[in-house]
Amino acid sequence: MGPKLYCCPESGNCYKVRLLASLLDISLEKVELDFFHGAHKTPEFLAINPKGELPALVDGDILLTDSSAVLVYLAGTHPDPGSSKTPSNYWSAEAVEQAQIVDWLAFTASYISGSLSKARAFKAFNWPPNTSEESIKEAKARGVKSLKVLETKLEKSDWLALGRPTVADIAIYVYVALAPMGDISLEPFAAVKAWLERVKALPGYIPLTGLDQPF
Repeated sequence: MGPKLYCCPESGNCYKVRLLASLLDISLEKVELDFFHGAHKTPEFLAINPKGELPALVDGDILLTDSSAVLVYLAGTHPDPGSSKTPSNYWSAEAVEQAQIVDWLAFTASYISGSLSKARAFKAFNWPPNTSEESIKEAKARGVKSLKVLETKLEKSDWLALGRPTVADIAIYVYVALAPMGDISLEPFAAVKAWLERVKALPGYIPLTGLDQPF
């Protein structure tokens, strides 16, 4: 078996890993946990990942507990399908190119996770429970700001970094695609919508729950 991925179906961060694994034809051993009933906080899972978060990837002695780190690891240690050369084209062996990709991974952490991801969790799953309307409003406003940043970039380039699909696109794709689940419209963002279609056309793409029926 390949690396073991602890995940849950509803998690966008888990989907990122599953998507890249499919694009690179990597066999993952998936262990699905019931996030909404606290399976990620049990003593058994905390012994694996003390942070109590998903996803978590275990590959031999390697443990990675951040989705962006997992994407970099998989793309950096596996070739593209039909090739034997590593890293894959979703990553790079060049420091300057790595920095350009990481710049967008940081955007994912600082903007996307605090906006589009939060709005989706609030609106679609009522998670965390009892979230204030003010928090939802702030998340949506920051989500629109994030989409404006992406629109500006994607009006000039088909992809976020290096002129080709990389882990930057994979990291950001899911919560942008699911923005309507957070009651954030993608209609004003034509370049973003075209980019989403390019990602969906990548060989090995796997379906995303909620994409066509947000609620």
